[in-house]
Amino acid sequence: MSETVEHYFVPEPSAYPIIGALALLLFGAGAALWLNDVAAGQWIFFAGVAVLIYMLFGWFGQVVRESVGGKYGSRVEKSFRWSMGWFIFSEVMFFAAFFGALFYARVLAVPWLSSGDNESLLWQGFGGAWPTAGPYDGDAFTPMGAWGIPAINTLILLTSGVTLTFAHYGLLKGNRGQLKLGLFATIALGAIFIALQAYEYAHAYADLNLRLDSGIYGSTFYLLTGFHGLHVTVGAIMLSVMLARVLAGHFDEKHHFGFEAAAWYWHFVDVVWLILFVVVYWL
Repeated sequence: MSETVEHYFVPEPSAYPIIGALALLLFGAGAALWLNDVAAGQWIFFAGVAVLIYMLFGWFGQVVRESVGGKYGSRVEKSFRWSMGWFIFSEVMFFAAFFGALFYARVLAVPWLSSGDNESLLWQGFGGAWPTAGPYDGDAFTPMGAWGIPAINTLILLTSGVTLTFAHYGLLKGNRGQLKLGLFATIALGAIFIALQAYEYAHAYADLNLRLDSGIYGSTFYLLTGFHGLHVTVGAIMLSVMLARVLAGHFDEKHHFGFEAAAWYWHFVDVVWLILFVVVYWL
């Protein structure tokens, strides 16, 4: 008896990569023009966002239809797993760049600028204590403390990792009720996290005078926490799509990589927040 050879699915030619490239071109050009006060900049920017959303819905929708239609085999799933793994690795490098900037400023640059005669490079009497309003003698601000909303958000994200694992085990056992409950709870916790972070930003601006231009501390604080908040938002959207697919009857105990990919991303976001909480808020 001859061995059955698994067919490898080859997708049909698609215009979505070109549409995505056009979206990013409009997005980037519009943002640059908007920042330079060109009247049409914001409209070009939002046009890029609209085209990008169209591309995402169309392309991912096509992939979902192909998956539900049974066109994908183990080789395609393996390629998906490698692709998601490399994507998360690129996100690790993205955050590593910002953590590296914080380390360089806090551990190397600021102490060096406060040593010997180097303080004259900024202003007379610069002490080099962290947090600092440098590189200019800016308005005084109060740094964000760790115990309060940041600690609550840490507990929320840790809990969301548990609820997502609860949903995953429900999927593996074929318990659709557990799967739906766990997914819904995870999405709700993500939404609460985002709402609390928005409140934290409002508090920082209104009460602490902590702004994006509050020296190197303000810049690194908002870049790290802001990009993390963006990733939580993206992760919540991904999990919402997974919940919609679950409600539509997609996934089973053996075929559920879409769910796993979203779960990997969410757990990555959890780990980044734990590091961020320690080095930005606590230390």
